[in-house]
Amino acid sequence: LFVVSGPSGVGKSTILRKLIRMVAGLRFAVSHTTRPRRCGEVQGRDYHFVSDPEFDRLAAEGAFVEWAVVHGRRYGTSREAVRSASAGEDLIIEVDVQGAQALRRELPSAVAIFIAPPAFEDLRTRLAGRGRESRQEVERRLRTAEREMPRADRYDHLLVNDDLGRTVRELAAIIRRERGEAPPPPSGEPAGPPSR
Repeated sequence: LFVVSGPSGVGKSTILRKLIRMVAGLRFAVSHTTRPRRCGEVQGRDYHFVSDPEFDRLAAEGAFVEWAVVHGRRYGTSREAVRSASAGEDLIIEVDVQGAQALRRELPSAVAIFIAPPAFEDLRTRLAGRGRESRQEVERRLRTAEREMPRADRYDHLLVNDDLGRTVRELAAIIRRERGEAPPPPSGEPAGPPSR
């Protein structure tokens, strides 16, 4: 189980989408949230979008291995999502720092990775550039990031997303090392004997 956190605007979703295409045997855990669906998001692919009463019900039933309030909305990882990883697949979960702590208490073998921006001001530029959040929402996310960044030292690995391609490659290398896999050959070299 791989747990990825980082402040809003650091590029986690983009990194993980590219990572899933690059690393075999890795599946993304879909979280539940009470926030409204954004344009282009798909129910069950990006999140399980649920109402506040439905989230209340699931939480009361103990359906979540972790859940937290983030930016005024609730997010949670279901126990079913963690259990449903099939044989030969590793699970990667994107959660905030509260969720990462809760997951590590429940699943101490989880590998935690924090993705940071090259500089804090980059978050403001990225969040404003997305055009998805109001000015007030951008400020709220930046205040949350100020609380999250000092907790990066509680993670097993820290990556600075100053170059998207390199960050994806570094995250893929961490996953392969944690799995005990040999690194891929340098580009241009054959990966081994041809398959039959």
